[in-house]
Amino acid sequence: MNYGEIKKYDIANGEGVRVSLFVSGCTHHCKGCFNEETWDFNYGKPFTAETEDEILQALSPDYISGLSLLGGEPFEIKNQVVLLPLLRKVKELYPHKNVWCYTGYLYDRELLQESRARCEYTDEILQYIDVLVDGEFIEDLKDISLAFRGSSNQRIIDVKRSLESGKVCLWELKEKSV
Repeated sequence: MNYGEIKKYDIANGEGVRVSLFVSGCTHHCKGCFNEETWDFNYGKPFTAETEDEILQALSPDYISGLSLLGGEPFEIKNQVVLLPLLRKVKELYPHKNVWCYTGYLYDRELLQESRARCEYTDEILQYIDVLVDGEFIEDLKDISLAFRGSSNQRIIDVKRSLESGKVCLWELKEKSV
C-alpha cells in the first residue's frame, strides 16, 4: 500500500486533534473529489514498518484523540490488507483513543454484505473503527456547513453501536461543557 500524506495534528477529519493517514488507491472516482491524486494506487510513498512506527509515535500524546483513515479509499482490498495490522496495534497500544474512517462504500450495503470491498479482513477492521463516514462524495449534494463530511448523502455512523444493535446507528456530536 502507498499513502499520500500523514497529518499529525488534524482537526478537520474527526473529533478532537487527530493523526490522519491518507492512503492511496480509490476506484470510486467521485466527481469533485478533494484528493483526486490519491485515486492512483501508486501515488505517494510506500507504507513501511517505519511509517507505522511514525503513526504510532504520533498518536502517543494525551491531547491526540485518535487516528483517522482517509484516502484514497481505506476499504479497497489492497489497503485493508495493510491497515488491519496497523489498527490492531493502535487499539493494543491506545485502547482509549478512537478510530475514524472515511469510505465511499456504504456500511450496511457494501461493507457488511457481498461487494467488491468486502474480503476476509473487513469484519475485523470494522471492529476497530469507532466512527465511519460512509458514502461517495456527491458534488451536487456538497454542503460546507456539514460537520466532518462533504456531501449531505454521507452518514456519520457509530460503528460500535451499529454492530451491537444490528442496525445503522448514527454518531452524535457530544457537546463539551466549558
